[in-house]
Amino acid sequence: MREVKKIGVLTSGGDAPGMNAAIRAVTRAALHHNIEVYGIMRGYEGLINGEIKKMCSSDVSGIIQKGGTILQTARSVAFRTPEGRVQARENLKKHDIDSLIVIGGDGSFAGASIFSREHNFPVIGIPGTIDNDLYGTEYTIGYDTALNTVVEAVDKIKDTASSHNRIFFVEVMGREAGFLALMSGIACGAEAILIPEVPGQIDKLMNYLSLRGQQKKSSIILVAEGEDEGGAIAVSKKVQDAFPQFDIRVTILGHIQRGGSPTTHDRVTASRLGVAAVEALLDDQTSIMVGIDNDQIVHVPLSKTIKLHKTVDPQLLEVAEILIG
Repeated sequence: MREVKKIGVLTSGGDAPGMNAAIRAVTRAALHHNIEVYGIMRGYEGLINGEIKKMCSSDVSGIIQKGGTILQTARSVAFRTPEGRVQARENLKKHDIDSLIVIGGDGSFAGASIFSREHNFPVIGIPGTIDNDLYGTEYTIGYDTALNTVVEAVDKIKDTASSHNRIFFVEVMGREAGFLALMSGIACGAEAILIPEVPGQIDKLMNYLSLRGQQKKSSIILVAEGEDEGGAIAVSKKVQDAFPQFDIRVTILGHIQRGGSPTTHDRVTASRLGVAAVEALLDDQTSIMVGIDNDQIVHVPLSKTIKLHKTVDPQLLEVAEILIG
């Protein structure tokens, strides 16, 4: 076990329910091992600006149930430059911080990987994104909560859809990945699911609606925002042009998917990963992500999480096809 004296922790990228649980776990696991913890506000931007504060156990009391992140998050154009990363390294030196834990998604990990390589600095990543699109882990922090948020919202939309015999196009987050749309679509009993990973879905949708004909029947169609036709608004317009007789509405769930109290699954996952990140540093690991595979903690090189693409489970696609059909 290598000597670790001071750990910095930050949250970066889009916020996700469960990030606070991860911050809590990192803080208390570090203190358990007699390691000082420093919270870095507003992600890499705060690291460059020196927004760093020492954390104690009481700082993370009563936060496990809260959505968002107490450390806040922000975009950082400066961290994309060598000069910005040099300034970040200098601020870590000022506080004698010898290791860094980054909670975020692929963009955050890309920055962490470059920083670790340039400055030979130990960095551990904890996957936190509602998209669940990081290679090397079955679950990311926030995904389960976002799924439940979508399902709850769509269940309510179904009530009004059936009351008015309307077709609702519901757009969920996922610019490059359809995990959220696929899983919530299955859970909600959607009549169609459009995701970026499967091209040409608009033709199948048109065929379904044509067979649906003039029946007085409501429909829920889940659309990932990154779907290749342009999202729910663009898809609904094409459908309305083709079927002017249909009563169509669009609901974009937007940022409500990011908020809310994390589910039990997200709280436990975040807690396990937070402890695992500290233990990885003690075990002399660096430039890795701690993830979950077959309900076990795994270590995955950050370079793999960035370069390799996580694919949608073909069995889930088949399930959706059967149930929709």
